[in-house]
Formats: sequence, structure tokens, C-alpha cells
Amino acid sequence: MVLFQASGDAVARFEFPRQKDGEQLCLADYVRDDVDDFLALFTVTCGGGVRELAERWKAEGAYVRSHALQALALECAEAFAEMLHARLRTLWGFPDPPDLAMADLLKARYRGIRVSFGYPACPNLADQATLFQLLEPGAIGLELTEGFMMDPEASVSALVLHHPAARYFKAD
Repeated sequence: MVLFQASGDAVARFEFPRQKDGEQLCLADYVRDDVDDFLALFTVTCGGGVRELAERWKAEGAYVRSHALQALALECAEAFAEMLHARLRTLWGFPDPPDLAMADLLKARYRGIRVSFGYPACPNLADQATLFQLLEPGAIGLELTEGFMMDPEASVSALVLHHPAARYFKAD
């Protein structure tokens, strides 16, 4: 998949695997190539200081407090990413129905998908570097480690595809 600027210049390329069996799905199938299409990229973070505070509490013997802080930070980052995804669906013209049950929301029964590098449909974690070059999340204190992990770890990066047939799948 190649991303272009409005000027027509290519700015990034992502390669996604295709399933070898079954439906032979690939994330690139959910981006139109016959007309201009859109893909959202984003990063969110709960910010710095979580790891340091959790380590301090752990050193002081407050293990439950340390673990709870780290878990809360991770869940908050994920919730913020899901909130942003819902906002994108609204901006793209297909908001979630008002009667969408929480159980359906949690099962991603809405239009489009939000995928992150390192997961089955886009396993190349090194593509984080390309995403970071495009978004420059250092401005919000988010950096990549040498292993392409995000620091602070209570962070989420994602690509959002809006195609009506887009769904989660496992690539081989």
C-alpha cells in the first residue's frame, strides 16, 4: 500500500501479508485503487512518568498499586484510541448507531477497522518507524525503541481503514 500527499507525491509504503489459505485477505484489499481513498494514522499516549512511578512503588513494596497503575495506563491508552476511532467514523460520515450495544462495540461491530503494527494482519513492527516519520509523535513525548516498541509503553499507534467490508483477520 502506498500513501500519497495531495500533490501526488508518494510519502510512504506499507506491505501487508496476504492469507495463504481461506479467503486470502490482505489489508490492502480494503483501500480502493480506482479512486482517491483515505486512511487515518494516529498515535496516542498516556504520557511519560508511568513506568518511573510504578517502579518506585514496586521498590517500596506497593506491588498492587504499581501493577494497577500500569494496567490503568495501558487501558486508558487503548480507550483513547477507541474513542478516536469512533470520532473518525463520525467524521467520515458513518457514526455508530445510537442504539449500538456496548457488547457490540467491544466486539468491533461497526464499520471499519483499527489495526496496529505487530498484530497478525500487519506483523512488521519495523513499519512503526515509517508511521513515526509521518506523524512525528515525539511532539507528544512518544518515541520508538531500537526494537520498534513505543516508549512510553502506555501508547497506541494505528492505521484506520473505513472500507465497509473491512474486518479483522489473521494473516498466515
